[in-house]
Amino acid sequence: MTATDPRAALGPYFAVRTDASPPPGFRPLPELSAADGPLAARIAEVGRVLGTGEPRVAASTAHLGLAARLWSVALGAALATGRVPELDGAWFALPPQGPFDLWLPSAPGREATAEALEATVLTGQLAPLAGAVRAVTPLAPGLLAGNAASALVGAARQAATVPAFRAPAAALARALLARPALAATGTVSAPGRPLAFRRASCCLYYRTPSGGLCGDCVFTRAPRR
Repeated sequence: MTATDPRAALGPYFAVRTDASPPPGFRPLPELSAADGPLAARIAEVGRVLGTGEPRVAASTAHLGLAARLWSVALGAALATGRVPELDGAWFALPPQGPFDLWLPSAPGREATAEALEATVLTGQLAPLAGAVRAVTPLAPGLLAGNAASALVGAARQAATVPAFRAPAAALARALLARPALAATGTVSAPGRPLAFRRASCCLYYRTPSGGLCGDCVFTRAPRR
């Protein structure tokens, strides 16, 4: 990413590496969801940092962060370049915490549409990632779908901090949330209003020692533990 790229102002979840080849220590992105990949260690570290002894809470929080990274990269590229990056050819480095480092190939990718984003991110990456998370710690499919929707809206709202991205980011997010894979995950603010989302599920973050309710949580007050 160059210093003049408008995505540079959006933060680390949108940033990518564009070296001529993957940097040393990077691995093909499909390995993130592999049975022998780094996901279990990442979930364990998230649990340690959160101070929770509940594997489901750690797994959901880790999944939400990974989903946010993938949506941010794809949506940011779609808005800035009009193309959806080829994530199947991406390479990654996964630190114990924070957004993972990502290298993208120079291929231009598909035209930026809701269908292309769904195929690239939701079907191509988040579906196998959800399966990998559930293999480590069983979680309800609806919770993971809710995480995917919440991460999408978060990425779109962050992208909207660049004025030129505000309207197209909201339009793409609304189109994706209306598609069958995400349509049941929550309710979206009416067209013409600022993009907002309320989940039909809970990510379980309230169960951490310092947790509360997320802004899009299905609950209006934390359930009694």
